[in-house]
Amino acid sequence: MPESRRGGAPASKAPGTVPGGPSSGLIVFLNGTSSSGKSSIARELLRILDEPWFHLPVDAFHAMRSSREVAPEELPLILRRTWAGFHRAVAGMAAAGNNVVVDHVLSEEWRLVDCLELFDPAKVVLVGVRCSLDELRRRESARGDRPPGLAARQCPQVHSYGPYDVECDTTTTDSVACARQISSYLARRSFPTAFEQLRARLLPNAHEAGGHTLFPGPRLEPFTGGSGCPPPGQQP
Repeated sequence: MPESRRGGAPASKAPGTVPGGPSSGLIVFLNGTSSSGKSSIARELLRILDEPWFHLPVDAFHAMRSSREVAPEELPLILRRTWAGFHRAVAGMAAAGNNVVVDHVLSEEWRLVDCLELFDPAKVVLVGVRCSLDELRRRESARGDRPPGLAARQCPQVHSYGPYDVECDTTTTDSVACARQISSYLARRSFPTAFEQLRARLLPNAHEAGGHTLFPGPRLEPFTGGSGCPPPGQQP
């Protein structure tokens, strides 16, 4: 007869499953360039929202990596694995019933495709965090901890994918007002969500797929709506 589990531990789950209740948490997905104000908005959201929320910034995951030097040819795959692991950590937290604020930069197409495959699209609030290029350059210079021109290089791609549920422009609007705008939307969410629309367009057969996303996904059609960064092909 098999030995009983010590301490009444629960039976092990199948590989790949996430422990927790059947109801997943919400994901507030802040997408914007470096220095656009995402982290400041996330901090304000955690301060004003009533229920417990977790802020998961990708920079924290990069900071966990050992500081040893790697060969230049190894770095792209290491960074890709870091991003992919970050996406799965967010998915796991939400699947376990936690509400999560994600601080993200969708400057590569595969990152969005990966998230579309991993997250429950009905539970994602996609927020476009925009800012003028002049203000982004000013902030980069003032901070001094980002490569000059990083935000400008990210601009053409970051906001090129399609609709948002909420859009904030931090050029003249502070993080408190942006957080309140997002909080107000959470109380009256509309459907289909931006993630549902993007998933239906980009991954129409996602329910049949069980594949990987460590490598680039489908080429996306550019989206030129909105303001805050120049559309693709018009980067200064």
